[in-house]
Amino acid sequence: MSDDRNGLGRGIASVLFATLLGTAGAAYADTTLTIGTVNNADMVRMQALSSEYEKSHPGVHLNWVVLEENTLRQRLTTDIATHGGQFDVVTIGAYEAPLWGAQKWLKPLDNLPADYDTDDIFKNVREQLTVDNHLYAVPFYAEASITYFRTDLFARANLTMPAEPTWDQIRGFAQKLHDPDHGVYGICLRGKAGWGENMALLGTVVNSYGGRWFDEQWHPQIDTPEWHKAVSFYVDLLKNNGPPGPSDNGFNENLALFASGKCAMWVDASVGGGTVTDPKESKVVGNVGFARSPHEVTDRGSSWLWVWSLAIPDSTRQPDAARAFILWATSKPYLKMVADKYGAQATPPGTRESTYANPAYMSAAPFAKVTYDSLKAVDPAHPTLKPVPYKGIQIVSIPEFQAVATLVGREIAGALAGRGNVDALLHTANAAVSRTMKRAGYYDQKPVIAKEPPK
Repeated sequence: MSDDRNGLGRGIASVLFATLLGTAGAAYADTTLTIGTVNNADMVRMQALSSEYEKSHPGVHLNWVVLEENTLRQRLTTDIATHGGQFDVVTIGAYEAPLWGAQKWLKPLDNLPADYDTDDIFKNVREQLTVDNHLYAVPFYAEASITYFRTDLFARANLTMPAEPTWDQIRGFAQKLHDPDHGVYGICLRGKAGWGENMALLGTVVNSYGGRWFDEQWHPQIDTPEWHKAVSFYVDLLKNNGPPGPSDNGFNENLALFASGKCAMWVDASVGGGTVTDPKESKVVGNVGFARSPHEVTDRGSSWLWVWSLAIPDSTRQPDAARAFILWATSKPYLKMVADKYGAQATPPGTRESTYANPAYMSAAPFAKVTYDSLKAVDPAHPTLKPVPYKGIQIVSIPEFQAVATLVGREIAGALAGRGNVDALLHTANAAVSRTMKRAGYYDQKPVIAKEPPK
């Protein structure tokens, strides 16, 4: 949503921007754009609003492929690496955008219209999508990880959530609030295997315990005291104070559990705030508090930075029409359209300074301040307590990470489901990752980084 100050000037700019896109749409008659996106609430709203785009762009038809997160990543990675051309617009994150941009698998987004106001986008968000001063994706929403908690349950138990809790404090709260006989679990956390599912959350837990994925020579650090402490803590916490079957739960599943009143606490993406504060989608509206993501030994890397963004594969046959669509879907007028239709709290968060300068949004979205503060504090260039050769907080900015973290995520999901001992699984995983890194050439005197992400 736009800032209310200087509203007339911005209103004119919005009209001009919309007119520009509408005029452009006339040139794309009888065009079908295939859009691959994730089944998160904000993307589902984008699909619902796409009829407005088709009205202003006669002849343009939008074909939506909406998939679960892990499935989407597999489909897009295969298509983009093989230049399959199945998609004209793809929804990708802060991991894929710079890697695929560097490989020239995405169209660069240079010379964006002045009315799009690129400078309004958070600087550290733009940086995640930029390679060699070329922007390769535009942010649809950005998120940090934050702590959600039930204020009514905390008050009833005479507990106080700190603004910046530790994981040890979170465990104490979970033990006191866990009440499965009455359908309330102490905490809900991601357990579903996947580099962007359980390993996104667990990566921040490891960071907060002083751990890291690799040392400065790219040797894996998974079989270290920090990892053993972090993973054992996580597994014990969910086994003792989480819902049944936590290894089946990812972001959407835990969001549904929290919104239905089943979780006393939830640590996950800040974008969930729009859902848990929406009376149409949440049973706990008015009883939700928000705090920073937990830390432990350090707060460095204890909250992630993720950007769901829209990009154009180099293999598309309709780059101009695709560009017009992604600019519409990430523009200030689009943010206003969402707010008008679904309420201010539903505005796609974390991308534009003007959103957080708007008093109406800040008042309507009680999670906005902790989101803003968290996003401003994260530093993907310095993600861990000990030095590392990579960028990324819950990710590592190398092509091999997708396969490496998927492997580790499966092992840990197995431990969570009771299949194996944490210490043994981490030892096995460390050896497997070491073999992967050695094959990729990271242990040569001058490391050779693989040219393509795994298929």
